[in-house]
Amino acid sequence: MRQIVLDTETTGLEPADGHRIIEIGCVELVNRRHTGRSFHQYLQPDRLIDPGAVEVHGITDASLADKPRFADIVEDFLEFVRDAELVIHNAPFDVGFLNHELKLLGADHGDIGSYCAVLDTLALARRLHPGQKNNLDALCKRYAVDNTRRELHGALLDAEILADVYLAMTGGQSSLSLEGAQADTTAAGGAVIRRLSATRPPLRVIRASRAEEQAHAARLQAIDAASDGRCIWRRMAADGQSPGRD
Repeated sequence: MRQIVLDTETTGLEPADGHRIIEIGCVELVNRRHTGRSFHQYLQPDRLIDPGAVEVHGITDASLADKPRFADIVEDFLEFVRDAELVIHNAPFDVGFLNHELKLLGADHGDIGSYCAVLDTLALARRLHPGQKNNLDALCKRYAVDNTRRELHGALLDAEILADVYLAMTGGQSSLSLEGAQADTTAAGGAVIRRLSATRPPLRVIRASRAEEQAHAARLQAIDAASDGRCIWRRMAADGQSPGRD
């Protein structure tokens, strides 16, 4: 399984307003392992960068004056991502800009969906953590991913951070090492998957006090009386089962 974790920086928010990509950063994962391969390029957009965008990523018009245009690097970029699954945080934004750049080159290039599949980690995070903040910084904090280098947005750095967040969010990172094998499992193809629990201390178990157990029993008795003896928890306890524990 080949995945490309991708991020872009742009001159503004809307390609429909003529905004362009000014940085592309990609890192490669194969079978959930970092391969060390990456694609990174700053781009000359042939337009000014919005001041608000500069505050976010710190990229200035002057710094891009001698950089290639998207047309100059498109074949190398498409070759790098071809037949992979793109992993992107808030994918509609980046995909919209990539498709806009491809459209400017003519119909022969099609859209990014004709080269690779796309997985949106923001949509995934919202399913896993509904009602919570799911931006990249919040996910780094939630999954203990180091983002201390992220003073400004940058496409390659954000792609590297997102790769670690994605691996943590989806169950662990593949490892070539057998160290700590007692906490690892083997996936199809022989990849060793390191689960998050391998690096976390055991959860503390807090047992109910005698007073809490008595209060619990009294509550179940009241429920049983109000339901004409149909309290499921008391019946399961009488049968030697443990309701609510799995």
